[in-house]
Amino acid sequence: MKYPPSLVSLIRELSRLPGIGPKSAQRLAFYLFEQPREDIERLSGALLDAKRELHTCPVCFNITDAEVCDVCADASRQQNLICVVEEPGDVIAIEKSGEYSGLYHVLHGVISPMNGVGPDKLHLKPLLPRLSSEVEVILATGTTVEGEATAMYIQRLIEPLGVTVSRIAYGLPVGGALEYADEVTLGRALSGRQRITK
Repeated sequence: MKYPPSLVSLIRELSRLPGIGPKSAQRLAFYLFEQPREDIERLSGALLDAKRELHTCPVCFNITDAEVCDVCADASRQQNLICVVEEPGDVIAIEKSGEYSGLYHVLHGVISPMNGVGPDKLHLKPLLPRLSSEVEVILATGTTVEGEATAMYIQRLIEPLGVTVSRIAYGLPVGGALEYADEVTLGRALSGRQRITK
């Protein structure tokens, strides 16, 4: 059976989204078709508004609709802590933890030579003017090969500047059983152990 061209076009566009394969795109297309017109108009309006109003913060490169993002504009945050993350979604995850009150720097990716992404394609250069000997940089890139390589590159880049560099600890998830942990996570949990104080 041949699909109408407009449906084929919708499936093609949906499949361009990250994590959406052809089957998922097809399911989404049929789902959207079944929705009331006003819901679809609201969705398309939200997409257009987001594209029109959102941009990256000129300081930390997080996503914002203001001149600078809420974190950079908040003078009560610790100005001597900068947490370097891969993507804007990482900022949201860290903020939800409620354990961090410093600033951020969003790279918008990781070093990945196989995908043609070198350090020059990341927002690394704008990080350097933000650094001084009073600043601690917390590297919070992922545990993938690319995330680790990016963290090591940044560490080598900024250590000569007299900046304190730290890496987030990795360990076991709360409620997780040891027998189900992979070797790398378990090894990091052991090497990143902390002394219990009274």
